[in-house]
Amino acid sequence: MEVLIGAPITTCLSPSVYDIICNLGFELRENCDINSIVTQNGEVCWKTVTDCVSYTESDQGLDYWGSVRLLGPVCEAVHSHFLSLTKGQFEIQYAPWFQWTSLPQLFPEIFDALKSLQSPAISLSLMKLTSCLERALGDVFLLLGKECPFLLRDLLASEELAQIFGQSVMNVLKVFIGSPCGLNLRNVLWHGFASPEEIPPKYCSMMILLTVGLGQLLKSYLQNTKLTLTHRSFVTLKNLEDLVIFPDVTYEVLSVLEEVMTKSAFILKIMLPYWEVALIKFRSQRFADCAILLLAQLETGLRNVFATLNRCPARLLTAEILAKHLNDGRINQLPLFLGEPAMEKAAVELLINLAEGYSSRCHPVSQLKKQVLSCEESIRVWALLPFPEELTQEAVRLEDNSETNACRFLITKIMDELYHHMPENHCVLKDLDSLPTETWPSSQLLCELCSTPVPTLFCPRIVLEVLVVLRSISKQCHHVSNQVTAASELRHMQWVERTLRSRQRLNYLRMLSSIRLLSPVLSLVLLLIVLELVNIHAVCGKSTHEYQQYLKFVKSILQYTENLVAYTSYEKNKWNETIHLTHTALLKIWTFSEKKQMLIHLAKKSTSKGLL
Repeated sequence: MEVLIGAPITTCLSPSVYDIICNLGFELRENCDINSIVTQNGEVCWKTVTDCVSYTESDQGLDYWGSVRLLGPVCEAVHSHFLSLTKGQFEIQYAPWFQWTSLPQLFPEIFDALKSLQSPAISLSLMKLTSCLERALGDVFLLLGKECPFLLRDLLASEELAQIFGQSVMNVLKVFIGSPCGLNLRNVLWHGFASPEEIPPKYCSMMILLTVGLGQLLKSYLQNTKLTLTHRSFVTLKNLEDLVIFPDVTYEVLSVLEEVMTKSAFILKIMLPYWEVALIKFRSQRFADCAILLLAQLETGLRNVFATLNRCPARLLTAEILAKHLNDGRINQLPLFLGEPAMEKAAVELLINLAEGYSSRCHPVSQLKKQVLSCEESIRVWALLPFPEELTQEAVRLEDNSETNACRFLITKIMDELYHHMPENHCVLKDLDSLPTETWPSSQLLCELCSTPVPTLFCPRIVLEVLVVLRSISKQCHHVSNQVTAASELRHMQWVERTLRSRQRLNYLRMLSSIRLLSPVLSLVLLLIVLELVNIHAVCGKSTHEYQQYLKFVKSILQYTENLVAYTSYEKNKWNETIHLTHTALLKIWTFSEKKQMLIHLAKKSTSKGLL
């Protein structure tokens, strides 16, 4: 690790960022009356706050530096006010206004951190507060908007939030957390730029009060519009395989790591308090707090390695450590360096071995693979569904029509084309006609394809965009499968109990006929998804026009699966219509395949395919 040893680093903030965070808000020493900011019953006086926001001469944009300077005394007054309260007073006066965040229990903890006067705890609290606020604002956005913006700055700049809270209020938030030109508190903490001593506690106090004020404004808006705020559910890792991949960390290992922390060149001395608190949180089983701190510090340490290895010390303040190339075209040396064991201490050898064999569990690529396998397992259950023998024979006779036969012909042609683009060392069927379409593709084949490594370190935006669409297709396929299973079980029970009316019996017959076609079609879609996934990075070789055409193609498949969800729902039961829908979709897939513009066509062809 000698490569990392150099002059001690005293800050990871650029001079301008350091100045706006650590100095600018302290220039005005005037006292600000707290009663002009918040009333005795806890109501935020927004005009006092918004009047401190400065604008450029043309009024076209915010004057961030002027705003931070004027807001300094306001933040100071708010901070002094909170420190003067007991915890009981704080909760009585402000607790009701945190309910809109869906995590009201977080704020008494933040208050405790403020009273402790411990810088690492305050920084951690501000990280949790800004994350909670971003999530809550996204929920509020969905009162009027359809799809929440991915970036916080875009969320704060949205017309929807301006309509709900008012533009002047949103401008205040932009000063604190919405722009790199302002305090940018969320990013400088979550990306590991700010050391504990560089974040003034008064800004944490001010963010608490802003959250209170937003809750009050939201209450008035909901009362006037009669709308109801709904909170999105949090993501949970339900697969135990994702939760038990790391070894137990014993107290002996923790003690060794505690000693290593003080000696490691990877850990900046100015950031050491974060690591110390992280270990305390781990020992007290506050694992989320520990992970928050360590994620930010991992980025800090890697940024330091990046700047050292690539001999660009100035990039310590701005580096995109996962960029494949530097601005001058040189290859980023960080991944090459991390490919070798970075340390030989015996106590962390287990962790090093784990890291060397680790593959991302939560990356969209990994999630898509899990979705596909889960969907395939769901479709496999169809073969076990009970069907009346006499109806099954009638359903087979119904299939003998031109459109169904055309669908099966297209399925065979497309499957044959897909099987010619299998990756190396995967089996290819020699004669598709020798197997019933209901068995295409085999579970083993999909499992093998999903085990194919797909690079996740460098994923350009266009790769991620395609992954989002592919995941949506897989999700809709699974939805269709679940609906088919539920509908089949219900109708069979009604058949056994002899409660089916004649019209329901005819619908049941159509459903059986449709299912016999949908099974191979959904299997085909899953195979197409996985093959495109295996070759996902080939999309980077497309021109802008070609990429737009490709995106249009995969979105047409998504539209097909979304329509299938609607047609196979209990409410609609449009089973005959699914055949026409399927025929149209298969024609689109075949037509696009003939253009040789799918990713399987662009990827390097393999010459050593096995035959089955």
